Amino acid sequence: MRFASDNTLAPASRQGHLPADVLAALEHGRCEAPFEWLGLHEYQGRWQIAVIAHGALSVEVVVEGSEQAVTVPRVGGGVYLITLAAKPASYRLHLRWPHGWETIADPYAFEPLLEEEALLAFNLGELRKPVDLLGAQPKVVDGIEGVHFSVWAPHARRVSVVGNFNRWDGRRHPMYRHRDAGIWEIFIPHIEAGDVYKFELLDQHGHLLPLKADPYAKQTECPPASASMVASPLWHAWHDASWMAHRKAMHAATAPLTIYEVHATSWRRDAEGGRLDWDALAEQLIPYVQAQSFTHIEFLPVNEYPFGGSWGYQPTAMYAPTARMGEPDAFARFVDSCHVAGIGVILDWVSGHFPADEHGLRMFDGTALYEHGDPREGFHQDWKTLIYNYGKPQVRQYLMGSALAWLDRFHIDGLRVDAVASMLYRDYSRAEGEWIPNAHGGRENLEAIAFLRDLNSLIAREHPGVMVIAEESTAWPGVTNTPEDGGLGFSFKWNMGWMHDCLRYIQHDPLYRRYHHDDLTFGLIYAYSEKFVLPLSHDEVVHGKGSLISRMPGDRWQQFANLRAFFGFMWAHPGKKLLFMGGEFAQRNEWQHDRSLDWHLLEDPLHLGVQRLVGDLNRLLYEEPALHRCDHASAGFAWMVGDDSHASVYAFLRYGGEGAAPILVVCNFTPQVRSDYRIGVPEAGAWREVCNTDSSYYGGSNVGNAGEVHTDEMPCRGHRFSLNLRLPPLATLILRAEGSPA
Repeated sequence: MRFASDNTLAPASRQGHLPADVLAALEHGRCEAPFEWLGLHEYQGRWQIAVIAHGALSVEVVVEGSEQAVTVPRVGGGVYLITLAAKPASYRLHLRWPHGWETIADPYAFEPLLEEEALLAFNLGELRKPVDLLGAQPKVVDGIEGVHFSVWAPHARRVSVVGNFNRWDGRRHPMYRHRDAGIWEIFIPHIEAGDVYKFELLDQHGHLLPLKADPYAKQTECPPASASMVASPLWHAWHDASWMAHRKAMHAATAPLTIYEVHATSWRRDAEGGRLDWDALAEQLIPYVQAQSFTHIEFLPVNEYPFGGSWGYQPTAMYAPTARMGEPDAFARFVDSCHVAGIGVILDWVSGHFPADEHGLRMFDGTALYEHGDPREGFHQDWKTLIYNYGKPQVRQYLMGSALAWLDRFHIDGLRVDAVASMLYRDYSRAEGEWIPNAHGGRENLEAIAFLRDLNSLIAREHPGVMVIAEESTAWPGVTNTPEDGGLGFSFKWNMGWMHDCLRYIQHDPLYRRYHHDDLTFGLIYAYSEKFVLPLSHDEVVHGKGSLISRMPGDRWQQFANLRAFFGFMWAHPGKKLLFMGGEFAQRNEWQHDRSLDWHLLEDPLHLGVQRLVGDLNRLLYEEPALHRCDHASAGFAWMVGDDSHASVYAFLRYGGEGAAPILVVCNFTPQVRSDYRIGVPEAGAWREVCNTDSSYYGGSNVGNAGEVHTDEMPCRGHRFSLNLRLPPLATLILRAEGSPA
């Protein structure tokens, strides 16, 4: 508190004084400097206490050392004022409301808590954890529990905290303004975790803005409600020390990585169609992912977002897990349970844009604070969203702080940065004249580039082993090169070109695939230019595209055979793997965000067979070094047959370096069984069939090579030895060299 005295004094008889303009401003919630007048102040040699309590029936003051409550005269509206004979050591207020009495410490009896050094660091963008400075921080000040609120709003004329604790009345708790920093703060006693709040702002012209949620909120109400919530510290005790200690090795470019992409609220619903909470999801999703042998779960964004149909890609709370599935501690428990089970957790994270909802960041203090003011720089035409101004250190700090908070608070193992291409180019999805060139006249967004490099460098330095994955759909060079080498510094990049080429190919009728043979070979031309993830993501099963199985040509049996053959090709192809939920059992309906996957399909042997195959492919990829160790090195791949367009056959070798058996992959993308198909191989001896997507176990016709085939000393395509194979219809064979006979 900002006064101290050993005197215990009785109130004086005469009334205090407030200038008429100040009184009017306090009454109407327009006082720009409330801390200069409210609370305890000296006036003409006497001490007066001014209290603001709109809606109260009466106000009383109890001075320390005296249990006598003295009524404070009302001087206008909700303003009360009393003069004391001498300065008290402390005091408390008794407020009588229509519903009863309340005893509180006066918020205006506390000095501002933010230190100049921290304020300066904030404005320079140098705070590693801005969420520990701004937002709602439960604190104990002078032995009194409460919450310290602070918010960045440099162009506002007045900012107040409103919430369930003050009947959402912006006149009750106007905040203290640090003019140089543009930050407002107040400590409000007796508020607790779970209380909900927003900020009420007057813009620089004195106009009342829509109530704003806290940009730094760690917890929120459940949508469609949009208030922020005072969050308690995470109470969860972590059990993942072993996982965290070994995470860096598990995330190396040479390690196996198979990612199950999940939309948390629609993976499975309860019997009544309701969403599962995090604890229920842990009970069901984690064992399922273990059984399917995926190494990681990647969630579509789980930070709070107002519109369910955005799937989280239009977030309003970059620091708060969605309240749709429970409290932050529940999310922490989920991540911990994944780690204990040997599963990593990746989050989609959106730093490219934010929605225009009025309670969000849009025109936060009446100006374009977080976004660009010019729509040619600040408005996404495709998504009707707003673009962050990466040139402002406070905005960069806000985003970097969000990324680090997920890694610090929730032990997240990776972030997939959404829509990176839209960040890199100023003319992204814009016609001539609809964008502003950079300082050099180019189309590159120099500020966004610097932000991404700094972000990736910061994460690599402070959380070595955490993956940062780019969804980047252009030919931007060096996405996964280090910033020191001129790159952006991402760990991996989604290979969108590979995905589009392969899906285009596999949708052709097998009769015509010979004319599109290069669709499957083209990706190897640039496969080692970046560290790639091969994605079959949620974007490929929405907006009328249909599910993966529905896009396969032919009759029902051929559709499933096509999908199994394609999965075999994908899992054997260089690059890490990602599959959106439902694809692993050939979900037939297009994904809907507000309903469960069609789990009943697993009663059908063909759907069950696809699920079995994906699980086996994951295990095979993990167990065979040749299928993952050299994903990003050209020495790990060699074409055996890449030009047989007439038969639509592809064959290639995967190598895993010293001590790893070579793997031969052969794909037949026609429904014709091909007997006596000869392929050269580098090693003599037995080659064991470790996967055949045409196995009856997966729903196939069981055509193959009886599990093993031996080489002939017959030259083929530059190799001394060769295999005479029987290629099953619409299928992929994966064979491992078992070694030469003694």
